[in-house]
Amino acid sequence: MPMTAIHAEHLSKTFRDFWRRPRVEAVRSLSFEVPTGGIFGLLGPNGSGKSTTLKMILGLLFPTAGTLTVLSQSPRSTAVKSRIGYLPEETFLYPHLTPLETLSFYARLFRLPTDVAHTRIEQLLEMTGLAQARHRVVGEFSKGMARRLGLAQALLNDPDLVILDEPTAGLDPQGTRQVKDLLLALAARGKTVLLTSHLLADVEDVCQQVAILFNGRLLAQGTLDDLLTLKDRTTLTFPPPAHPATLRQILDATRSALGADPDLDHPRQPLEPYFLQIIQQAAHDPEAPARATPAPPLAPFLQD
Repeated sequence: MPMTAIHAEHLSKTFRDFWRRPRVEAVRSLSFEVPTGGIFGLLGPNGSGKSTTLKMILGLLFPTAGTLTVLSQSPRSTAVKSRIGYLPEETFLYPHLTPLETLSFYARLFRLPTDVAHTRIEQLLEMTGLAQARHRVVGEFSKGMARRLGLAQALLNDPDLVILDEPTAGLDPQGTRQVKDLLLALAARGKTVLLTSHLLADVEDVCQQVAILFNGRLLAQGTLDDLLTLKDRTTLTFPPPAHPATLRQILDATRSALGADPDLDHPRQPLEPYFLQIIQQAAHDPEAPARATPAPPLAPFLQD
């Protein structure tokens, strides 16, 4: 497998009116690379060119200028499309089908053998927590449940490249954590994940690299460590001192050595792990009503 899953060089897309006059320059000379086997975040406000870029990567739009390769081939290649899994921003599913029927339909589109399709569908329903709802029609689903089914559909063909547009939209914190764990597990297995999200905390949890767009242009690109580390600041974390005088001595020594007063504060954990810890403790309460158990992080066929 190539070391670069997506390579864009001076990529541009201009939308024209009926008279072929330039109307909107959605993407302007965009150059970036998505490495194989990692999670890459494509970020930017609404109208920054993210969706247009994704559609060009999927072969749904043709670039006006520049070059674009996906898995070392043209994104218009049918062979490349068979190796891509895609979850759009809006989950469009047939409302009168059940999850089992929905995944069976897409399995036939991918021409999966019957036994392979059956195994993958069962594993994906378990992985997404929809096994108990396999016979409910999708039209009765909440947005979060529909999102889970859309994610299962995107992974059904065991893709090498997974493109996810707002993957955690509509999910509760537990579902969001499961999706993020799933993405990390996919990357650990050598899959490449390209995602867009306005939830920057989720991006920071899973992405190794990001690119930030604005008005179709690339503003910043790199690893999160390179982009976010404040190299002119240093943080030290100490265990609680046995005596208050010890802390005063440390502060006095630091002030004397640096010639400035250090900031003193207690570290604070993020809200998400605290929330999940509280929920997990409540779930183990013997008097709590029975609930569905958390779904496995990764379907077995995706681990091969």
